[in-house]
Amino acid sequence: MATIYEERYAYHPEDFKSYGTEKIRKEFLVEKLMEEGNVRLVYSSIERYIVGGAVPTDVALLLETIDPLKAEYFCQRREVGVINVAGPGSISVDGTEFKMNYKDAIYIGKGSKEVLLKSDDAKNPAHFYINSAPAHKEYPTKHVTMGDANVLHMGALETSNERNINQLLINGVVETCQLQMGMTELKTGSVWNTMPPHQHSRRNEVYFYFDVPEGQAVCHFMGQPQETRHIWMKNEQAVISPEWSIHSAAGTSNYIFIWGMAGENLDYTDMDVIQPQELR
Repeated sequence: MATIYEERYAYHPEDFKSYGTEKIRKEFLVEKLMEEGNVRLVYSSIERYIVGGAVPTDVALLLETIDPLKAEYFCQRREVGVINVAGPGSISVDGTEFKMNYKDAIYIGKGSKEVLLKSDDAKNPAHFYINSAPAHKEYPTKHVTMGDANVLHMGALETSNERNINQLLINGVVETCQLQMGMTELKTGSVWNTMPPHQHSRRNEVYFYFDVPEGQAVCHFMGQPQETRHIWMKNEQAVISPEWSIHSAAGTSNYIFIWGMAGENLDYTDMDVIQPQELR
């Protein structure tokens, strides 16, 4: 097992205007998250957010601390959210094991010392998608299934954006300090997510796209509303959105994405909506 990580830094929107395709992809796209036998992490200075992935096979993987945290263990000052996007597995938190089926989520509170990630079958491993943010208070670990989620039905087929927003690790479902996560599933024939788009200057947001069929892609839009850019994304890739950026996408087929965010408050509706005709 190896823990592979990188650090990324904050960005000014005026600087972003001069970024070309290669620079945008380097700074905001997380191309490789899922690698068998390893934990891969990106530590962003935007809200001190960590996005990562773990694919255990025949042995369990430890969510271990990394040097930028200057911590004895990963959750010493952090909370963690994990969602399984592949084969069945389990997560053990300080000796208590939680079964993690496809689309199951778990909140792991500050102070949890040992987090072990396992797959039931090495030939059909779990793919654990990981988000983490600093925490000021200890809240209990909680396993959350899709049946526990608060579901919002949004959009319409006529506007190609009919979707269910499954709020999994969110205020009202589980207690957290600042971390929120959920999963949005598009209905057949709909390709747009988060349309109309929005910004929330009090929070950052990270999108992770999965169940993107082979040979298909998702075009993710970011940047300020009057100065937008795009990134073409493949299956099981993530994109980091600063607080000044919109976050929206259209795919060449149906797909699912996980949204994660952290920041000043836990109010899901705290957003500034931008109408499509305002975009440039």
